[in-house]
Amino acid sequence: MKKLAKSFSTEHLRRDLMAGLVVYFVALPLCLGIASASTGRSDLLLSGIVAGIIGGIITGFLSNSQVGVSGPAAGLVTLVVMGITQAGSYQAFMVAVIIAGIFQIIAGFLKLGSIAYYIPSSVIKGMLAAIGIILILKQIPHALGYDVDLMSDENFVAVNSDNPFSNIVLALSYNQKLAWLISLVSFLILFLFEMSWIKKNKILSFIPGSLIVVIAGLLINELFRSQGSSWTLNDEHLVKLPVVSFTDGSWRQLIISPDFSRFSLKIVEIGFIIAFVASIETLLCVEATDKLDPERRTTPTNRELVAQGVGNIFSGFFGGLPITQVIVRSSANINSGGKTKFSTIFHGFLLLSTVLLIPTLLNKIPMAALAMILIFVGYKLAKLSLFKSMYLLGWEQFLPFIVTVIGVVTTDLLKGVFMGLVVALFFILRRNFKNAYTLETSEENGKKFYHIKLSEEVTYLNKGIIMNLLSDIEENSKVIIDGSKSISIDYDVLEVIMEFDKIGASFKNIDVSLVKIPQIQK
Repeated sequence: MKKLAKSFSTEHLRRDLMAGLVVYFVALPLCLGIASASTGRSDLLLSGIVAGIIGGIITGFLSNSQVGVSGPAAGLVTLVVMGITQAGSYQAFMVAVIIAGIFQIIAGFLKLGSIAYYIPSSVIKGMLAAIGIILILKQIPHALGYDVDLMSDENFVAVNSDNPFSNIVLALSYNQKLAWLISLVSFLILFLFEMSWIKKNKILSFIPGSLIVVIAGLLINELFRSQGSSWTLNDEHLVKLPVVSFTDGSWRQLIISPDFSRFSLKIVEIGFIIAFVASIETLLCVEATDKLDPERRTTPTNRELVAQGVGNIFSGFFGGLPITQVIVRSSANINSGGKTKFSTIFHGFLLLSTVLLIPTLLNKIPMAALAMILIFVGYKLAKLSLFKSMYLLGWEQFLPFIVTVIGVVTTDLLKGVFMGLVVALFFILRRNFKNAYTLETSEENGKKFYHIKLSEEVTYLNKGIIMNLLSDIEENSKVIIDGSKSISIDYDVLEVIMEFDKIGASFKNIDVSLVKIPQIQK
């Protein structure tokens, strides 16, 4: 209870409220865009909103991540499309989402969340930079008024195979003048709110620039509309939120019941795949979010898996898409000054209340204003200074970083991270290969003397380099192979040492002494 009370400290309440409001404005179009890409059906757009509501309220409450935000993720779009097809209906797919949540809870209790701690920092930073680049490229068309597709976050290529570069070219010729003006005003506002004198002001520092951007964008378009201007943005360029209300019963669109009669091994298989991919994406985002957190708090990953699992069970029961922790909304939360998990819970309640109470007002917000907010989030994730600092750390850090960036941008998040991990693993293995021992040489009475001190951990990967070392020892010399500092010496290496001691050394008249080298039975 003490931890819970600390999470909802009134000290940070104002910042959390403002950050939650910004996250809400970022999450709203993303939830709709991901739902559109995942289901391809206008009547299921609210499935993304439902997932955002549950990710904010349920998962946010259960999670111990203070700044992470959960909801539907673009990284799962392809998986959801295939899952719905294989399940036979969206209602049957919802059963798979519930099963995915059960698998995640089991994984959390089995403490499988600890795998997140083994992801190199260079790969995490590469993932963040790549998502920043994708955000910038994908939001430029919206900022220029080209709103053919709904917004999505971290996938470079859309489901319809369009890519940001082709959309930017089309946007430049689209000539939507008011969208350009709103984007320019939004940029100036966001730039102004980054200045030190704003941040030091006691009043202005608590007002997020993103909120001013949304209000300004809405007022500019309404001003032009009131004047009957041809520049006015029509519905195509505004937020497209389905209108529901309590009076006519349309609120029932928010809830779709799962079809448990379609339960089968195939549904279980789909659920397992969703759980696996969603858990990996969540753990990657947890690591990334913890690195962005100014207070450097550490999220308990096993508890996070349980929280995500419970969230997916609720989402499946109420017709929502699968949930993961998502880096774009988490970054927006951190950049807006969010301090505790109250901000993500608050954004969930905002999604719920405004969808029911003021959908008409929300549908007047220009997409261009929201796009500029996301472009600024992307810029903060992919600053040139990050690339410079990683380069200065040397190739062992820079190469996994840049490979991850390129991989995530050109493929998707999981594939890109896997590419970066492969490169990072190569450097780890090479370092392990080189650091199997230290060698000191000297001469005594005209006789060459070798003192080989084995490292703490000597694995089978070191077998080759130790074989080469022993084969290069000169005839008529003296050798001490010292394992006094070794905690573990692999059997393969011990076998090489024993063969050298009993056979190889005698052919070259080498005097061998073994210090704390375990004997093996052959």
